[in-house]
Amino acid sequence: MTDDVRPQAASQDPSEISYPDPSASRVDPSRKTAPDVDEATAEALGKLSEALETTERARGHLYSFHQLTGHADFQLDEAVELLRAAGRQDMAELVTRELVGRDVLPGRWTFQIMEEYEDGYYGVFTDVERRVREKLAGGRRHIHEARLKRRRQG
Repeated sequence: MTDDVRPQAASQDPSEISYPDPSASRVDPSRKTAPDVDEATAEALGKLSEALETTERARGHLYSFHQLTGHADFQLDEAVELLRAAGRQDMAELVTRELVGRDVLPGRWTFQIMEEYEDGYYGVFTDVERRVREKLAGGRRHIHEARLKRRRQG
């Protein structure tokens, strides 16, 4: 079986294209469950992995914050135009002066917060998780979950 999932010929009939069986594992099951890693270490690595997954979720929320804040800033342009059209120049100027393009933290827009998070906390977190996993499990991921799967499926 080949890892290449592209059709062999561009003119090939789509009904004749064969793709690899997605249920066929390309990883040796004993490598995934890592019999050379003791249970306590596998559990600790599982908790570290879970913490990384939580951090990934937090990162996603931070990206949502970044995009929503930017979107709200552009919506202010329309609010300013509507205030002007309603003859409320003073309020349009207030919104423009106090809100449009405002820093969300002193000296920072959300993209700068994202960059600092990525280069700081998140970067260190992913690096440490990878280093621990490499040292204790030869880089294998999700050993605890693979063992859980094996136990639950019999």
